[in-house]
Amino acid sequence: MNDVQQPLYDLAPLLRLMLLGALIALGPLAWVWLRNRRSSPLRRVQALTVLTLFLTFDLVMFGAFTRLTDSGLGCPDWPGCYGNASPVGAHAEISAAQQAMPTGPVTHGKAWVEMIHRYLATSVGVLIIVLTVIAWRQWRRARRSGGDGEGGGSVAAPGPALSPWWPTATLVWVCLQGAFGALTVTMKLFPAIVTLHLIGGIVLLALLCVQAVRQTQAALGTARLPIGSGLRWLLAGTTALLALQVVLGGWVSTNYAVLACTTFPTCHGSWWPDMAFAEGFEIWRPLGMLQDGSNISFAGLTAIHYVHRLAAYVVLAALALLVWRLRRARALPSQARWLAGLALMQFATGLSNVVLDWPLVAAVLHTGGAAALVVVLTWALTSSRAALPGEVADNASLFPPADPVPPSTSTPAPSHGATRISA
Repeated sequence: MNDVQQPLYDLAPLLRLMLLGALIALGPLAWVWLRNRRSSPLRRVQALTVLTLFLTFDLVMFGAFTRLTDSGLGCPDWPGCYGNASPVGAHAEISAAQQAMPTGPVTHGKAWVEMIHRYLATSVGVLIIVLTVIAWRQWRRARRSGGDGEGGGSVAAPGPALSPWWPTATLVWVCLQGAFGALTVTMKLFPAIVTLHLIGGIVLLALLCVQAVRQTQAALGTARLPIGSGLRWLLAGTTALLALQVVLGGWVSTNYAVLACTTFPTCHGSWWPDMAFAEGFEIWRPLGMLQDGSNISFAGLTAIHYVHRLAAYVVLAALALLVWRLRRARALPSQARWLAGLALMQFATGLSNVVLDWPLVAAVLHTGGAAALVVVLTWALTSSRAALPGEVADNASLFPPADPVPPSTSTPAPSHGATRISA
């Protein structure tokens, strides 16, 4: 194949790719400005953050589509495609690679999927740069005006809704994501790197969600909802379990172990099939191989799949308990409804992947559902806080009485319920 002579890193098209990403980002920036041109600066930043969160979620979904269509190596170098800013300039090289291996990793269709993913990622990076610059400008303006720099500036120049270090950390993280994206290509879909790239996208969503919620609360003048410590711990514990499950799911996907079990609820007709855990969870190794150069066994792939499935039962039980508790406590109703619906969707799409031979739509939705669950749980955590003793009697314990006490009248009405996030 011609791509053997192609350097893994070719920075020649880097400037053109950056300019293209900036051009794509102008669309969302213009939309936010036109829609909110008569609004306050705080409202415009809030709208841009929410829109960036939405576009990042779309990017995670498209990343899943790229991986599931085997398009991750559609262009064998980084950041361009055979040293070009688009597959158009690499038409001859792609055609030669496709002719040599028609079903191989490099085809015209896969090259376009891979490059569109890179264009979208670059545009999201540009939007995060804009958010970071705005946050520091607001912080400096608030300091000059005598404000505290975090939601407490003067009337003439209010400070930002949150510390500028939040978007700065997000910018650093998205740069790290770009590095993992490059390694995904240059290390030929190394499972540990691809899994870290997936995890990085989920963390990026969580970082943006925290900022969107905080800015929405500042724009609407709402406070964080006090909930009982038991419910708060359940919310945090469920989030931790989901994070572990996302890592396991990424390991299943990047090792192509989805079809290691094709029956449900048993696997190969057994509740405890033959599994090789040492092989399945040997982390630093090439795709489909072990460190000693031998191929990973089917029992190793089965171990990867079945551990994810067993963990899914625990996560679904935790989500069901959390939704039940939120409904009984009459807290965060929007988040509770989203969690219930997404949990059902995850079960349905996960089951479809197993019994319907891994359909593309179900596989992409399964990744999207996991990402959405992380966003909703982050939304719930950011919108709430642990209540002070006696502040909310109905949330005082993990398992309240059969007839919960009505919400305390001392709780401000605007803060009881979900923070509605909108752009």
